[in-house]
Amino acid sequence: MRPMRKAIPFLAGVALSTSVVACDRGYQGSQQEPRPGSPATQATVSPGAPVMQGTPGNPTGAQQGAPNGERTTQPEERAIGHLEPVATFNGAMPTGVAVSHEGRIFVNFPRWSDPIDMSVAEIKNGEPTPYPDPQWNPAQPGDPPTTFVGVQSVFIDAKNRLWVLDTGTVKMGHVIAGGAKLVGFDLATNKPFVTISFDPTVALPTSYLNDVRFDLNRGKAGFAYISDSSFGGSNAIITVDLDSKKAMRRLVDHPSVKPAPGFLAIVEGAPLYKQQPGQARAPFMAGVDGIEVSPDGKTVYYSPLASRHLYSVRADTLADPNARDNQIAATVKDLGDKGASDGFLMADDGRLYVTEYESNAILRRNLDGTFEPVVADPRLLWPDSMALGTDGYLYVTSNQLDRQPMLQAGNDLRQKPYMLWRVKTGAPALRPPTH
Repeated sequence: MRPMRKAIPFLAGVALSTSVVACDRGYQGSQQEPRPGSPATQATVSPGAPVMQGTPGNPTGAQQGAPNGERTTQPEERAIGHLEPVATFNGAMPTGVAVSHEGRIFVNFPRWSDPIDMSVAEIKNGEPTPYPDPQWNPAQPGDPPTTFVGVQSVFIDAKNRLWVLDTGTVKMGHVIAGGAKLVGFDLATNKPFVTISFDPTVALPTSYLNDVRFDLNRGKAGFAYISDSSFGGSNAIITVDLDSKKAMRRLVDHPSVKPAPGFLAIVEGAPLYKQQPGQARAPFMAGVDGIEVSPDGKTVYYSPLASRHLYSVRADTLADPNARDNQIAATVKDLGDKGASDGFLMADDGRLYVTEYESNAILRRNLDGTFEPVVADPRLLWPDSMALGTDGYLYVTSNQLDRQPMLQAGNDLRQKPYMLWRVKTGAPALRPPTH
């Protein structure tokens, strides 16, 4: 195995370290970050100095110490909320994050263009440690049914169990036989208690299993809902009965799970195209990605990655194995614009959090359908996945997905380190199931 790449810890309990990595691209008021491939630059905050709220400068645009807060610099983008760095990653880019009820932090690294030392890691003393062990985490794909192939997301359910969603793909290629699976781990023993493998009628050769959420009150053992965001293939929501392990593709290629026609993402001020050297560019298009279920289990929320609309569907119909797709489609609702988003997260109070990647922000949808910002910060470069801790913090990965070579005509514009942040919300985590 290659040497493990270190995740630099910023938090000891809840105390913020005095060492902060400068990681915003192009900001002229702070120390400029090195070019990709050069050593990370660190800026030290003097003991007792005020902690900067959001941007690595004065978010009000006023010079500190100026009388009456008189503006003495040019206006700049307003920062909202207060990001706290948790850990940095100088190796492969992370996507998913999960936080247990006791505060254990897990992340995953997809098998995309970067070489990876491990697929799933627990952060221990600042080090990403293979979870549950090195045997599950080969540097090169191993035995597909018993090792991780290409993990896209991790999630802690209401019973405090870790779930790992394996796409079964390498570099977003076709699904490897036996590789697409959902694995549940008992955190008390760190052993798998279930592995649900998906056959080719569920995880198609072109599938990309992106995210997963659970309703543990449905059926004998609960249900899982998985988004298939396939880039160029069929899109669908996959339902999984955790008792029978039966999985079904639902809403297959319904307009609500497909990329929005004519969609063009504008990220960091530039149109985002999929392009390789010598090839024509095309808009970045992907199907259903973010997915969540309401606390009462009645509604499933979702959205394609290439869309600005939020959709919902009646969970009873979606999970009914006898329901036809046209019957399921009749319960779909277009809930309007929410911005272009990646990950979803539902709090136990019914408010939905979405990572808005065009604005480097996290938005919260209130019970009346209105949205409000939780945090907006130029350092939150492509907010990907979120997790709620029992400490009242929301954790989020920031991985600069838009700067990858496949989206930048072969140029790797990513600037390490990749970040794991947290922001105080006070939102309640999901309560344990009723049975």
